[in-house]
Amino acid sequence: MASQRKTPETPDAARSPSDAVRAVREAALDAARPEATAKRRAQGRLTAREGIDAFLDSGSFVELGRVAKPARGDMAGAADGVVMGHGLAHGRPVAVMAYDYTVHAGTQGYVNHLKTDRLYALAAANRWPVVSWLEGGGARPHDFAVSMRGDTHTFVNAARLSGLVPTIGIVSGRCFAGNANLAGLCDILIATEQAVMGMAGPALVQQALGFTPKPEEIGPAQVHVEAGAVDALVKDDAAAAALARKAIGHFMGATPPGRAPDTAKLREIVPADPMQGYNVRRVLDHLCDVESIVELRPRFGGAAVTALARIEGMPVGVVASQPTYLGGAIDSPTSDKIARFIQMCDAHDLPMILLVDTPGLMVGPAVEKTALVRHSARILVALANATVPFLTVVMRKAYGLGYYVLGSKALSPALLLAWPTAEFGGMGLEGAAAIIWKKDFEAIADEAERRRALKDKTDYLMRMNTALEVGGRFEYDDVIDPAVTRDMLAKTLRALPKPPPRAGRKRAIDSW
Repeated sequence: MASQRKTPETPDAARSPSDAVRAVREAALDAARPEATAKRRAQGRLTAREGIDAFLDSGSFVELGRVAKPARGDMAGAADGVVMGHGLAHGRPVAVMAYDYTVHAGTQGYVNHLKTDRLYALAAANRWPVVSWLEGGGARPHDFAVSMRGDTHTFVNAARLSGLVPTIGIVSGRCFAGNANLAGLCDILIATEQAVMGMAGPALVQQALGFTPKPEEIGPAQVHVEAGAVDALVKDDAAAAALARKAIGHFMGATPPGRAPDTAKLREIVPADPMQGYNVRRVLDHLCDVESIVELRPRFGGAAVTALARIEGMPVGVVASQPTYLGGAIDSPTSDKIARFIQMCDAHDLPMILLVDTPGLMVGPAVEKTALVRHSARILVALANATVPFLTVVMRKAYGLGYYVLGSKALSPALLLAWPTAEFGGMGLEGAAAIIWKKDFEAIADEAERRRALKDKTDYLMRMNTALEVGGRFEYDDVIDPAVTRDMLAKTLRALPKPPPRAGRKRAIDSW
């Protein structure tokens, strides 16, 4: 009989079966690979196993497939380059997987695809959230000779998790091709400052375009943050694990009430002058539990803030107009950002809080070239068809279609409140006055007198559309002191029925 070629994972025949298994299992751990571990240390990075340990509750990890090895018999590779299994986060079960960049650059091999598929199947069957570390170089060409490329179900299986279970991806270091494809399928994608991501690495770029870029020239993290592909940017691996742990907690139900903010500050944030801006993040800071906020896509779609948060321990999704960008007018990127966030909240049964201060949809020839007529419709389609409750608070401007799609009375919010600074109108009130009394103004010859007449009519419309006037017509459920907003939202959230248990998917979530 021909002798079998011995690799580092071939058990020594002289050992007992238990010793042989123990040797293979221990060989996959960081301690057994000191050179690879030291290299990660020198880069200021965590290993795949350390990232998982930083995320999970201590001692809860159950690893699967540790003895797996590359399909090619002449290749070694601890756990075939992917560490996977399940554990607990905040005491609740979570599926976890991490490509190991120290094993064949985190590439996707035939066997580690099988491992990943097994994890996805368990997550789907048991409704476990999935958290993935996705650093790696895509497909491993060495495996093509021993496996069928068309038999890879990993990407299809990942796509079928959409809307079924929450999925969070972490990209740190280089993430190309198939690894990047999985990143794009996640509900929430976290990147570190060192991250580089692209649908092809340098070798494929060279073949397709005739030049060889450095990995960092293809898709650095900042590019993806500003383009909206990355939801949150953090400093390093430890911060990524911490943020993933914080974010996943919002999908795991209520917790004991968090530390309450100073809600009295809400009276001071929104200026009475409708032309004066403010940062709506300050509203969130004084409305939500302290340190509960996880903002998503902060550098993309600037006319709104989207965030996971808690109110008295209850998880919510928050959509808030941002007057510091376009005055809060909704453009196409902001529409996409809001619509997808609504889909995610609805899919995972998170009630929503909508904080409104918008002059409406953005207008003009430039914005029409972005197909705003289609993009803005995404918000209305998402919210009109959502089954989770949402609560609307009009902080200041509530004009036109911008207000209509952001939780107006027509959409039947579970609660519709207004602050004293709220203004209501089918459009900007000066514009409305110019249209309503157009013939009257045209009959005034003197320009200064015409301007005074326009101002008088605008002031009249403003008086007729203040918070108290609109509330007096019962177009809001109530007009309240901003300081009691948190209390009213919390009491209403508690009064709402809990979502019914379900075994299947309510809806898929648009990857964009």
